Amino acid sequence: MRLSAMGDVAMTVPVLRAFVQQNPEVKITVVSRPFFKPFFEGISNVSFFAFDDKNRHKGFLGLLRLFQDLKALQIDAFADLHNVLRSKVVRTLFALSGKKTAFVDKGRAEKSALTRAENKIFKPLTTMFERHVKVFQQLGFSVDLSNPTFPEKAVLDSELSQLIGNNNPKLIGIAPFAQYDSKVYPLDLMQEVIHKLAKNPNYKILLFGGGKKEIELLNSLSKDKEKVVIVAGKIKFQQELQLISNLDVMLSMDSGNAHIAAMLGVKVITLWGATHPFAGFSPFNQPLENALVADRNLFPKLPTSVYGNKIVEGYEAAMRTIAVDSVVKALNYCLQAN
Repeated sequence: MRLSAMGDVAMTVPVLRAFVQQNPEVKITVVSRPFFKPFFEGISNVSFFAFDDKNRHKGFLGLLRLFQDLKALQIDAFADLHNVLRSKVVRTLFALSGKKTAFVDKGRAEKSALTRAENKIFKPLTTMFERHVKVFQQLGFSVDLSNPTFPEKAVLDSELSQLIGNNNPKLIGIAPFAQYDSKVYPLDLMQEVIHKLAKNPNYKILLFGGGKKEIELLNSLSKDKEKVVIVAGKIKFQQELQLISNLDVMLSMDSGNAHIAAMLGVKVITLWGATHPFAGFSPFNQPLENALVADRNLFPKLPTSVYGNKIVEGYEAAMRTIAVDSVVKALNYCLQAN
């Protein structure tokens, strides 16, 4: 069970893919929100159960119905990869019925030590992928993430093929937004990144986002550049996943798009402001050098937050210390390596 958020749900995918490959006799039912079902399609021995928080599974009585619905599937063990009130209720019901249960340890004390202003303990923490593995280990299963496999690139339909063109360019995805402003690279600097990349005739740049406001900002970033295509608002989510699987590299903030690209085996360059990859949320199977972080010499309190939701006065410009040329260089390096 993992209900939200998008990036966190996406982070379960590489673990589950490895699990079923290494434990082919086990069947997994993923309990999550209906929107995330496409994440798990094509993974053998994995089925999806839609959590209906608006009607059937709403409130405490709804959680009782959820337990009954899952019990009818003859569930043998319950892995709580969320560890919030809702999942705790369902987990407890399974435990009381005599089933094995395990839950993720989010490492809150370690994360607090990493993000506090004084006496900060600045060191890499256990990744969320490793934390998920430990849950399955508690249930008696082994999972090895050292040699991951990824799905083949999706075959693009005619609409997507027309969107990117037929001259086989290098495809660069850019997802310039995040839930919190402290995790968003300044748009004027992102404009420079796009401008420099668009000079290369072999590159095509696809801009990802959602919502009216973000689409308006993407229009300002593209400025009618021929090599820049706004994807946001033009295609369905399933198509977006297909398109991301065909990228040569994704440039993302510390946000869901980074984890979606990584779960599909795409190289990802991430930009970090108030948050930091040491907290354990770096995209799957990406080297640390692909994470470009703000300058801690100038902003020594970084990281100031695990999720980017804490505002620290005077740290608004921290991401400006990530040089445009450093971002472009990192993208070019990935593309040359491809």
